[in-house]
Amino acid sequence: MQFRTSLLSGVALASVALASVSLTATGALAQPVTGVYLGAGAGVNFLQESDLDTQGGVARFLRGNGVGTSGQAEFDTGFAGVVSLGYGFGNGVRAEVEGNFRSNEVDKLSGYSGFGPLRSGGTARSYGAMFNAFFDFHQLGLPVVPYIGAGIGYVWTDYDSVRATAANGGRISIDGSDAQFAYQGIAGLSLPISALPGLALTAEYRFLGTLQPEMDASIRFGGTTVARGKVEADNYNHSLMLGLRYAFNQPVPPAPAPVPVAAPAPAAAPAPTRTYLVFFDFDRADLTDRARQIIAEAAQNSGRVQATRIEVAGHADRSGSPQYNQRLSQRRADAVAAELVRLGVARSAISVQAFGESRPLVPTADGVREPQNRRVEIVLR
Repeated sequence: MQFRTSLLSGVALASVALASVSLTATGALAQPVTGVYLGAGAGVNFLQESDLDTQGGVARFLRGNGVGTSGQAEFDTGFAGVVSLGYGFGNGVRAEVEGNFRSNEVDKLSGYSGFGPLRSGGTARSYGAMFNAFFDFHQLGLPVVPYIGAGIGYVWTDYDSVRATAANGGRISIDGSDAQFAYQGIAGLSLPISALPGLALTAEYRFLGTLQPEMDASIRFGGTTVARGKVEADNYNHSLMLGLRYAFNQPVPPAPAPVPVAAPAPAAAPAPTRTYLVFFDFDRADLTDRARQIIAEAAQNSGRVQATRIEVAGHADRSGSPQYNQRLSQRRADAVAAELVRLGVARSAISVQAFGESRPLVPTADGVREPQNRRVEIVLR
């Protein structure tokens, strides 16, 4: 019950913190993480009640004296921290390596029936390395990006002077560390900060579990050790964390266009029409790094030449059915228009059309893959 209450309280605190951040930070339209990133987070850790099963000489001594060989440990709310180095593939998928640390004080040891009331103490710590994979739901078009992840690795569990002392002076002590295979599941939210492209605030829930670690144990009466053995313990952690993530290769939005002065200006001659070509990979509608550079150039020039209309036209090659290519060209045009809006172009100034395979740049036979026909044309008028 204490664990459930603490976990619910932690969830509430994390929710309030993220809501506060959302109100105070200026979120940009979320873009997928591209390239190398660094992350760090810290928060509270709830270590579940652990079964402590004695083995070896300790178990034999307890059985020989009519005492149960199993106990339970309950823990206070503790601390958790992680650091990570990762890579984003530009399509919502990320992979990273992580280092982590957790620490919880012992609240109560119980069990070992027949040993009498116990006075408890000690600390349980864990530290390890994990490999994680994530998927960011950036395509939802929200300022806050939900994501999920999973990881595997190794975690060292360390019990430092974990002990239970009976009224007759007998003491069970558990000390030592053991490394075991570890696994985790992660659910979180990230909030991009528009003032510094690439920087995002994160809020996460993490579940981390390991195979049962085995630590040294002993029984002492007074200053004499009467038995030695091992203890197997459970290790299941629930963590709530707030953190920061910085991606080094996020696109930088262009500077806002200067505010026009109130004084009337002489009529300018009509600006010449400018056309920009954005190319796509086969059967894809996501933007490459080169495509984002071309769109950024078009967005910047639309402000400089005072374009009155921006036409965005999507096209496809002749590989595939005309119906499919019509839909594909529409997705490509929508992706380019969304990037222009993200870079500061008013949506009302943009007209979007899709021509499928009907207007090839390079005429080909049906079924031919032609890279120059997989394009979106941006025309500034």
